[in-house]
Amino acid sequence: MRAREADSEGFVEHDGVKIHYEVYGDGGPTILLMPSWTIVHARTWKMQIPYLARHHRVVVYDGPGNGASDRTLRPEAYHHTTQVEYALGVLDATGTHRAVVGALSMAARWALELAAEHPDRVLGIVTIAGAVPLRDAGTGDSEDTFLAAPPDLPPSSVPELGQDPPAHWAKWNRRYWLDHYEDFTTFFFGQCFSEPFSTKAIEDAVGWAGETTPQMLLAEAASPPPSRVDIEEWAARLRCPVLHLHGSDDRVVPLRAGEELAELTGGRLVVLEGAGHVPVAGDPVRCNVLIHEFAEQIQPPRPLPFPLRESWTRWTSRPRRVLYLSSPIGLGHARRDLAIARELRRQVPDVEIDWLAQHPVSRALEHAGERVHPASRWLASESTHIESEAAEHDLHCFQALRRMDEILVANFMLFRDVVREQAYDLVVGDEAWEVDHFLYENPELKRFQYAWMTDFVGHLPMPDGGRREALVAADYNAEMIEHVARFPRIRDRAVFVGDPEDIVPDRFGADLPYIRDWTRANYTFAGYVTGFDPAPYADRAALREQLGYHPDEQVCVVTVGGSGVGGHLLRKVLDAYPVIARRVPGLRMVVVTGPRIDPASLPAAPGLEVHGYVPDLHRHLAAGDLAIVQGGLTTCMELTASGRPFVYVPLRHHYEQNFHVAHRLRRYGAGRRLDYADLTPDHLAEVVAAEIGTSTAYQPVATDGATRAATLLAELL
Repeated sequence: MRAREADSEGFVEHDGVKIHYEVYGDGGPTILLMPSWTIVHARTWKMQIPYLARHHRVVVYDGPGNGASDRTLRPEAYHHTTQVEYALGVLDATGTHRAVVGALSMAARWALELAAEHPDRVLGIVTIAGAVPLRDAGTGDSEDTFLAAPPDLPPSSVPELGQDPPAHWAKWNRRYWLDHYEDFTTFFFGQCFSEPFSTKAIEDAVGWAGETTPQMLLAEAASPPPSRVDIEEWAARLRCPVLHLHGSDDRVVPLRAGEELAELTGGRLVVLEGAGHVPVAGDPVRCNVLIHEFAEQIQPPRPLPFPLRESWTRWTSRPRRVLYLSSPIGLGHARRDLAIARELRRQVPDVEIDWLAQHPVSRALEHAGERVHPASRWLASESTHIESEAAEHDLHCFQALRRMDEILVANFMLFRDVVREQAYDLVVGDEAWEVDHFLYENPELKRFQYAWMTDFVGHLPMPDGGRREALVAADYNAEMIEHVARFPRIRDRAVFVGDPEDIVPDRFGADLPYIRDWTRANYTFAGYVTGFDPAPYADRAALREQLGYHPDEQVCVVTVGGSGVGGHLLRKVLDAYPVIARRVPGLRMVVVTGPRIDPASLPAAPGLEVHGYVPDLHRHLAAGDLAIVQGGLTTCMELTASGRPFVYVPLRHHYEQNFHVAHRLRRYGAGRRLDYADLTPDHLAEVVAAEIGTSTAYQPVATDGATRAATLLAELL
């Protein structure tokens, strides 16, 4: 799922080649993000588009040979003058008179030519790792010349190789491209993303390269690049401001090339220390800010037609303000966060809490009378992404999180805007992955106390993921460990919602620490936060009477949480309902779909009732004789706290439910686990008949978790 869909799209045609473009946003000025080398397409800008489109109008397009544009083997279709014609065609088709032009790597040469030949169409240029031919091939240091801009060299310029596998840049070879294209792209993008922990960026780029062919790259290589004389002449004719971004660890276009380009154009050079060739992916937050600020300086927003009223509050009159972020993946976080917020207000009476949250959490917050920050409407939907990743009761949680990268960047950029516009004393992130990650990546942005909360630590690979998934999961864990070690000041509190025994005994990876040992050293433990006090529900007869359940009927509650990934489990249970009802005469089954599954999409039958969102679901769980649930932690722990029997069915490939939650439930001696594959009507009926109404002997769940968590937060205020 994309973080933002295009507002409009279309094609332009030049010399028989159709070029696909997309338009996002309606602000100003327009930013034209040009394509780069044909080995990738416009998705290279995926981390920039959502943020820039909130402030500007953004136009992107695929170059010939990749993406949704035409494939062609004619070298002239890739010539630099033709590339400029594509850009002009897109500007015309989108009604764009003038634009700020963003150019990554090879596109820098096209941006320079566009601005020199058509100065009335370009407001300014931002180059990122500009790959322009400032040295002639075959002169000077041969290796330096080669590495200065490898796309300038035709693949035939490297001698053909023998039988031994080539190493390093010797893979820049016509025959190797044709015979071992995927290996070449893996090598090449490994050079592009020289930063550690870049597995996802490399995988993305290799995937985009797989959408074209080596034959397309060879056709492009047959088109001569502009000469140094061309570059110098274009630079001399520039009449617009230029910003150059260049990584100091760029292994494709060395920093000295960026320095020389900045000198030629008289532009501003921003050196990104430690960054590689594609910082728009490796360091998207900083790149987004630099591009936005550059565009805004060139063409500031129009002044409002009325005077603004401004105010400033002296420190003695300032309330203590908290920005609370609650994970939207399900509703469990909302319940516990509301309980913590209520307790925080009791301990700090003058505190003001704003919530940056999205559906379905925002619905629960509004129902509770909380103030949801108006900027929340701009958040890209994480729940929708998770649902798009799910199959039949199958959610590869780790891979879904990795593929949510552009959504996380977009939402962090919104968070950055919010905390810049309003000063907050404390930011609480309950599994707000984007805030936690990008604060470590951009520590200069932290201007508040920050508390991170979670109920599990450590990404764990699924067994069928093989060696690759184990390595990638360990890489993600290693990055997090290094973040915490390098910048311990980022998390003023790291709160684990649970006890040390709730942590799995596994390692973060083969050569990494044990998760339990590391978490003990780096977290404070609040105990579990149920979000409610189970004591008032000890009188189940009174509770059942309040909820309309008769004393002599057996009630089975079926629920799948706040996301929409549980539809298949609900249907599986409903399909088995006739068999279950025969085994358990008089059974009343109450099905709760949550806020993202339409109750009308499920069948009805006598003794079966279907509800949507139920705000006080925990009361129904406490009153029931049995519950059938997904393997989410919140619902399972609510049932554990209430001492009710339940059956839980973890989502396949959901490592948190299969490992972290299952470990915690084993510790409490709670619940009966079933695999989705075993949910035949007969087997499910047998399990329901065996479990319904049984007595339990679970380990007690602490009831002071919200108080303990709030105390830890109050200390930061």
